[in-house]
Amino acid sequence: MSTPLLELRKVTKIFGGKRDYTVALDDMTLVLEEYFPKIIAVVGESGSGKTTTGMLLLGFYGPTMGQVLFRGRPLHELKGAELFRFRREVQAVFQDPFAVYNPFYKVDNLLSIPIKNFKLARSKAEARELMEDALERVGLRPEETLGRYPHQLSGGQRQRIAVARALLLKPKFLITDEPVSMVDASLRSTILKSLRALNQEFGVPILYITHDLTTAYHISDYIIILYHGSVMEAGNVDSIIRKPNHPYTKLLVSSIPWPDPDLPWGGTEEMIQKSQVAFKAITGCKFAPRCPYKMDICETKAPELFMPERDRVVACYLYRDHTVLPREELSSVFAQA
Repeated sequence: MSTPLLELRKVTKIFGGKRDYTVALDDMTLVLEEYFPKIIAVVGESGSGKTTTGMLLLGFYGPTMGQVLFRGRPLHELKGAELFRFRREVQAVFQDPFAVYNPFYKVDNLLSIPIKNFKLARSKAEARELMEDALERVGLRPEETLGRYPHQLSGGQRQRIAVARALLLKPKFLITDEPVSMVDASLRSTILKSLRALNQEFGVPILYITHDLTTAYHISDYIIILYHGSVMEAGNVDSIIRKPNHPYTKLLVSSIPWPDPDLPWGGTEEMIQKSQVAFKAITGCKFAPRCPYKMDICETKAPELFMPERDRVVACYLYRDHTVLPREELSSVFAQA
């Protein structure tokens, strides 16, 4: 068996001190293979742990417990050639299309530096050709883009340049954190199309972090639903969005404005809204305070990952008659779909 490219191994991330703390990610194991050209969406409300997942995989956060591994090696131990390889092979596209730019440098800088650092071109002419090709792939005209400063471009243009940078490096894995949440709706399809092209043409696996179930449904192959740092449901995106099993997933899906006038918007489930619940650490199911199906066991013991279908797991006692999938084997459900 080959060594996974990236791995969260029983990772817990806690922010804060002994008295005032937040469990952002709770005992998460996620194996991400290099030769798995699919898109996995990580979805949830604000505070669900989805961005923390990405920051851990990129090495920006260190785990409180557990390990984050790159090709079998702990991220914090990487040095020299190993660290250089990690930075080349694992790339990211973030939410804010302005934060990644230095306002004193032209946008060319974002593309030329990786070309130089990773020795992607043998001459200035070849470097220019690489930059122009990457820009054209994301729907930008090089003659109207290169040579300009970040403030002279729109948010959508800046975000597409960030995607172009990822295309340029041809990484082994791409992590995107809300890549289209700050651009106009008209540009979202262009950016998502560029990400899908990177995935399909070059076989690059993508972890697509978002709060938007609609874009997750259209771009992803698989999905992980997080709530307060724990997996609520995971598996084939089409099955889960069309027929959600977990009460929390049903709540999220019911908020999608489907283009059907006969379909009620907002759902029929009488969920307790998040603002009415003061979340605190509990021993049972984290969603229990908001769940209309709550049972006594939900408040005393966290549910296992039950498998009502071969391509889906659900952390809910409504499905306790089904086979249990060990949490450390979560990623196996994607291979089965």
